Amino acid sequence: MLDYITDLFRENQVIPIFLTIGLGFWLGNLKFKSFSLGPVTATLLVGVLIGQLGIPISEPIKSVFFMLFLFAIGYSAGPQFFRSLKGEGLKQILFAVVEGMLCVGVTVGLCRLMGYNTGTAIGVFSGSQTISAVIGVGSDTLKSLGLPEDRLQYLTGMIPACYAVTYIFGTIGTAWIVANLGPKLMGGLDKVIAETRELEAEMDQGEFTVDPGYMVANRPISFRAYRAECEFFNRPRRVYEIEHEMKRRGLRLFIERLRVRGEIVDPEPDLKICRGDIIVIGGRRETVVEESAMIGPEVVDHDLLNFAAENLPVTVSRKRADGMTLGQLRNQPFMRGVMIRGVTRNNVALPMRLRTVLEAGDVITLVGLPQDVAEAVPEIGYSDRKTDITDMSFLGIAIAIGCFIGALAVRIDGIPVSISTSGGALLSGLFFGWLRNRRPTFGRIPRQVIWVMDNMGLNMFIAVVGITAGPSFISGLREVGFGLFFVGIACTAIPLILSILIGRRLFRFPAAVTLGCVAGSRNAVAALGAIQDTLDSTLPAMGYTVTYAAGNFVLIFSGILIAIIA
Repeated sequence: MLDYITDLFRENQVIPIFLTIGLGFWLGNLKFKSFSLGPVTATLLVGVLIGQLGIPISEPIKSVFFMLFLFAIGYSAGPQFFRSLKGEGLKQILFAVVEGMLCVGVTVGLCRLMGYNTGTAIGVFSGSQTISAVIGVGSDTLKSLGLPEDRLQYLTGMIPACYAVTYIFGTIGTAWIVANLGPKLMGGLDKVIAETRELEAEMDQGEFTVDPGYMVANRPISFRAYRAECEFFNRPRRVYEIEHEMKRRGLRLFIERLRVRGEIVDPEPDLKICRGDIIVIGGRRETVVEESAMIGPEVVDHDLLNFAAENLPVTVSRKRADGMTLGQLRNQPFMRGVMIRGVTRNNVALPMRLRTVLEAGDVITLVGLPQDVAEAVPEIGYSDRKTDITDMSFLGIAIAIGCFIGALAVRIDGIPVSISTSGGALLSGLFFGWLRNRRPTFGRIPRQVIWVMDNMGLNMFIAVVGITAGPSFISGLREVGFGLFFVGIACTAIPLILSILIGRRLFRFPAAVTLGCVAGSRNAVAALGAIQDTLDSTLPAMGYTVTYAAGNFVLIFSGILIAIIA
């Protein structure tokens, strides 16, 4: 039976590949308390297990999906990366470079001290820094160095084994060090929390009055109906008078619909509202509920509330919006009737503070009546409406250009050196992602497609790596020994501790931003969540987004550096 399955898998390579991905995602999503392997590590281990059957898989399959993954990473981070090359963002990019070089230096130093070969060093780096893409980048670089085929196979076979050993602490240890040890290195948790609260309060100060609860991210927008019966309506009031009175009270609420003398009508500024008329108020739920007393009791009117409200993601690309604070944006005339539900940068939710600064590439979710949202969109950027259409010409040509550039090599001491096709795909993604943000008329790739390219691309690559490395995986672990695990701990912990101290004392970032920068430079999403839970604040995201974009670039290209110098 086993021989039959082995022959079937060898003749139909798609079966073991997709089986590995399916089982890897299932296993990776299982949790024991707060711990899980994650899809990438689980997929690698499942691939290694299936690979014990000795299943050869052609190289192009692995390369194609890895190029899709790298391009997706660059495409997503491109707008933020180039936007950050000035002002405060440049300082955070420099920090990401410093942390990346610390990771490279510590890894290379310890691996040389232990006498490890280049393949082992690449695996330790990718696992201890939890940057799975280095498996592919490092392997591609080794292939470009003109090594004998048997030596090349041996070194590339060592990479996934060392990655698997060091990745687990790389993930768990990073989150624990940044969220728990980090505050202690900066004076203690109480001091860091107090500083964070002060910074939050400072970001809420200014010329704009904020309605209660506006600062809390991702609160839903509410539309509710109230009967006009309070003293304010002792005489007829026009629509603009009611909205002006709400604004005077520090409330950002809008009249969205009316039932006037029994008839449903849309609000016009001069339309008069009398006692007994029903008003639909739109705004943040907590504000609508708490401040409705100025109008009257809430009523149930299904027909009046039966209207379409748009919930539309909009990408910031206009110069007038780029650099605005949230407080400034919401007070623009074109934002009348439009609420901001949330803001994300590189898919990370930003704190909803008045002084949170918007940057090109940020995605703002606007909520309001379609006609109101339609007026605001062209003043901010372009709408990211749901669609399943991808500009395939753009996608194919952009990746081809990147791979072509990456394949170009220069000879140093007779050795051909290049950024490799994988490095070229990443650079291409950065550039064309930025260009798409600047010229949104072409290059459309829906977010769902980016997700598939990112997750399926990486895990398809990892599945093939695991299957092909399966026969040599166990022997590789035996060769490096159990001490590799402790080397991985040191490679994870030492750069993190040094980076926290450097960010705080040399770069002088606020404590919460320092921790966010450290997590972002390492692309450690789990660490960001742990920090925000520890501080009960979303402010660390202010340091995470720029360094995440830069960290992707720095760490992935560090794989090339590791392969050359290790």
